[in-house]
Amino acid sequence: MPKIKHIALSTQDVEGTARFYIEVFGMKEIAKIEDPGTRGCFLSDGDINLAILCFKNDQAAGADRGRGYSGIHHIGFQVESLEEIADTLRTAGAVRRDDVNQALGVGGRQPHGNVEVKYGGPDGVMIDVSETGWVGT
Repeated sequence: MPKIKHIALSTQDVEGTARFYIEVFGMKEIAKIEDPGTRGCFLSDGDINLAILCFKNDQAAGADRGRGYSGIHHIGFQVESLEEIADTLRTAGAVRRDDVNQALGVGGRQPHGNVEVKYGGPDGVMIDVSETGWVGT
């Protein structure tokens, strides 16, 4: 059964947002991210990975939201099979977000943890699926 293992918040203040979750809920910073499309950090409570992200361009954020968006950006599910979940998502009407997959250099199995493929879900919430899971989970 797929399990939620990752939630990503888009923010314009990575440090302040991370500090809030660290100080209020005792989360630990476990990694930082700095790439052409994203700056941020990953926090964990030992069970779930919470990404605090500031997108550098509209392509990496997804043009429907853009780099200035703040709020829940996407939710990540760890799954047993990328192929099986792709069929299930397709049947449910979810579309691969290859615009974002391409901008982030993902879209299939990755040798590391974290997102492997992004899809569009209901209400504009993006969905990550991964067989390998996320750091800190």
